[in-house]
Formats: sequence, structure tokens, C-alpha cells
Amino acid sequence: MSLIADRLNRISPSQTIAISSKARALKAAGRDIIGLSAGEPDFDTPAHIKQAAIDAINAGDTKYTDVAGTPALRKAIAAKFLRDSGIDYKPEEIIVSTGGKQVIFNAMLATVQAGDEVIIPTPCWVSYPDIVALAEGTPVFVPCSQNNGFKLRAEDLEAAITPKTKWFFLNSPSNPTGAAYSAEELRDICDVLLRHPNVWVFTDDIYDKLTYDGFKPATIVQVEPALRSRTITMNGCSKAYAMTGWRIGFCGAPVELIKAMDKLQSQSTSNTSSISQAAALAALNGPEDAIAEMVVEYKARRDLVVDMLNQAEGITCHKPEGAFYVFPAIHGCIGKTTPKGVKITNDEDFVIALLDEEGVAAVHGAAFVYPGHFRISYATSTEALREACTRIQRFCAALK
Repeated sequence: MSLIADRLNRISPSQTIAISSKARALKAAGRDIIGLSAGEPDFDTPAHIKQAAIDAINAGDTKYTDVAGTPALRKAIAAKFLRDSGIDYKPEEIIVSTGGKQVIFNAMLATVQAGDEVIIPTPCWVSYPDIVALAEGTPVFVPCSQNNGFKLRAEDLEAAITPKTKWFFLNSPSNPTGAAYSAEELRDICDVLLRHPNVWVFTDDIYDKLTYDGFKPATIVQVEPALRSRTITMNGCSKAYAMTGWRIGFCGAPVELIKAMDKLQSQSTSNTSSISQAAALAALNGPEDAIAEMVVEYKARRDLVVDMLNQAEGITCHKPEGAFYVFPAIHGCIGKTTPKGVKITNDEDFVIALLDEEGVAAVHGAAFVYPGHFRISYATSTEALREACTRIQRFCAALK
């Protein structure tokens, strides 16, 4: 009798975490490593948010809260959705979880039956398909070409929908590509969804405050309020407020679904940390000057990285609208050999050789269900990015 349950065979360890772990091990061994694999802001959490957490500790706010979050935080989240997207969620339509990943996990386990299909545009965040598979659902991948800015076309969504389709995922701005949808671009997608009333929508907007060049992102319910009754609108504090370690994700959704997710969460983690909730309350209700400063810095980094990567032999890099990632294609590098004799047959060979030979840690495109590319996070210093891109240029130039 096997100790490990069969359900674990449906999933793989996070490949982004695996690359980061290997990079850390090499660094600990004395190698000069530049890590560009982790999707984590290098900025510190703003001071007023940290102070709110300290104040909460000193005030004794260290007890259990409601599973779905404190009333004050759920009210603040509802106000955030109204302020930023014009969506009028009530506090009872809100749940707070331990990061956005738990929101997704709760939603899928609470709703997906064996055989249900979940449409996921690719490239996609590494955890979407594994969470769906763990819930016994079937991920249905819809490739989105770099020629279309890595964005889903309405006709491709239409073609992917079957009688078994339960959910459709949309991540904007996207991890790993940074692609973001405007209201105009979402209109055709919404029209497809209106024709299929049994398809639920999960929109992951965790990077929505990180956009550049005046781009205004939109979300599904904002564009088409008629889809509100079958949509989860997810967001969180991790990326925009540099709060990854605080583990605060949240969503708005119909009350029936929120109750189901609350029921599941009550038997897994129960409430999110009370101190993190106090910090999140300060983040959502407080000034956002720090976000504006981050956006200015991220834009400069994006422009530097895109320019330098497009100067590397065999690489083409699309300039994204948001998030803090680029997802360059390496088709001109496939089939070549490194100075150390490693044959580059795919994107995984490329990133492993890049790490071993030049000390730059990135994540291969296959991890995001889109081979032939790799992901770089530019959430690190300009100096490190310039040096990393110089090494990538050198690495590509040396391929024969």
C-alpha cells in the first residue's frame, strides 16, 4: 500500500520555486548568481503598512478572526473594487485567504467535479493547471501568440468551449508575459461568454496596479456587469504593495460561492493571519504613493530589459503592458551548442545552461505551458538587470 495519495501524481512541484532553489544553492556555494526567476517585488513593504501591523500586535489583535476575514477588511476590499473597477461587491461577497493561490485553490476544490474542463490561456501561471488537476478537473490550454501580444482572441475562446467547460481563467496583467487587456479588448471575450451561460469566469487581477505608459487595465465584470453572477474577481496585496510574505489574497464573487469557499477554508487554514489582515487594511485604506514610485521604477527596468534582450542574438522580446515580467522567445538559439558543449534542444536546456555557464537564473517557457521562451522577472535592481542582460547577450553570442 502506497503512503502517498494518487492525487499528488496529478501535480508537479512549482518549477519557478525549483529554479529559485537551485539558484540559491549555487549562490550559497560561492557562485556569482543573479536571480531573475522569482516573481517577488524587491521593494520593502511601505512603512505605514508595517506600522499598522505593529500597532495591531501592541493592541492585542492576535486572536482568531472570521474565516472570511475581519468585517473591516472585507468592507475595505469592497470599497477597493468599487473605487478601482466600479464593481459594487458587498462585504458578504468577499473572502480573504492566505494569498491569491488559496483563493484559486478554494474556488476550484469547491466547484470542480471530475471531468469538468477549465479553459486556461497560455502562457499561464504555473499553478493554474496543477490546482485544476488536483480538483480532478481537466485543464484546456488555449495558446496565445506573441504576434497577438500574448492575448487571447475571442474566436479561440469560442472554439475551446465545450459542454464540459466549467471555468474560464483570465490573468491580466499576466504572469508570465505581462500582457494586459483593455476594456475594448475584453469586449469581444465578454460577448463570447454571454453566449455560454454555463461557463464561470475566474479573473486574476493581482497585478492590476502595475501597468505602464498610461495603459488602463480592465476586468470582466467591469466591462460586462451581466457576467457578475458567475464571475470571481480576484486580487490581493502581494504584488502592488510589496507584501508577498504577508500572504493576503481576496476575491469578490456571488454569495453562494463565497459561502462554499468559506466552508472549505474553515476546514483547511481557517482565517488568514490577524496581523496580516490589519496590515492589508492599512494598505487598502492608505496612501498609494509608494505604488506610483514602484511603477516608475518598474517601467524603467522593463524598457532596459526589453531593449537589451532584443539586442541578444537569437532572442526576440515583446514589450508588455504590465506586471514585472518579460517573456522572450529563443527560437534563434534552439539547435545551437554552448561553449561548454551543451546542446540547446529546448527552452529548459537554455535556462539550465544559462544558469550554469553565466550565473543567470530564469524560468523556462515550458513551465508556463509555452515552450520556446523563458521568463525574466525585472523585480530586482537596475544594476543587476543590466549585468544579467549583458551576460545573456554574451551567452547567446557564444552559441554555435
